[in-house]
Parts: sequence; structure tokens; C-alpha cells
Amino acid sequence: MHEIVLVDFEFEIGQGERPVPVCLVAHEWGSGRHFRLMQDQLGSVPPYATGSDVLFVAYYASAELGCYRALGWPMPERILDLFAEFRDRTNGLPTPAGAGLLGALTYFGLDGMAATEKKEIQEAIGSGTWRGHYTPKEILDYCESDSMPLSAWCW
Repeated sequence: MHEIVLVDFEFEIGQGERPVPVCLVAHEWGSGRHFRLMQDQLGSVPPYATGSDVLFVAYYASAELGCYRALGWPMPERILDLFAEFRDRTNGLPTPAGAGLLGALTYFGLDGMAATEKKEIQEAIGSGTWRGHYTPKEILDYCESDSMPLSAWCW
């Protein structure tokens, strides 16, 4: 692989609707480059390299791919979904904190955002009520709190 890109989107979504991306945070693992973009900065292609020599890494990648589709971005060719890997490893075993990202981090003894704080901001973003309650920086920081642990969890 030429590059490994760790990706997380936050998005609004109505029942039965396509996601509306709110922000993207991505990290290119080898170079350490960081990308923090709000929805008005998302262009017609991803801000990082793509192609057959790039590994796209996400936790529950179908959510990120839904944002790709909503933005009209070409789909990644190589995808590592850490949710699928975690479920493969723990299927049939107890996961005291669940199967979400916080549950996986807890399972491996890694730190994550407090569950109560995460649920509150996640619901505000998803429902579109974050405006006026959270700044773009707070939204990007939250999104980054989901993407940064991917590198520690993977490697």
C-alpha cells in the first residue's frame, strides 16, 4: 500500500434519507497529514489520495461510504472496516461496552470520548440541531475523537 487513510464523517440524516455530510476528518497514517473539513469545504473528490494503492480505513465503513455516495465521490478500491473486524473477533463473546467504536476501544483497553458526551453530540449532529449548540471546531474535534483512535486500534 502506498498510503493508509483513516476516515470519519459526521452527517445529518433524516429517516429514509441519504446522509448529508457535516464534516470529514481523515489522517494519512504514514505521512501524518491531517484533513479537517466542514461541509462547505468538501469538494468533488476526497482531499487525500485514492486508488488501488490506498487503503481506506474506517469503523463502520458503510456510513463513510454513504457520505462518499452523497458527495458523488468515487468509491475507495481497498477498504478495511474495523467494525467488521471487531465483530469477527468478538462474535459470540461478551463486549461489556457494546460493538460501537467506544465498545471496541474499551475492549482493547484504549481511551475514547465519554459515552454520555458522545451520545449527546452524535444525536445533535444526526438530527441537524447542532447548529447554535456546537461550533464547527467542536464538531470537528468530536469527529477527530472518532478517527484518531483508529490508528492505535489498528496498529
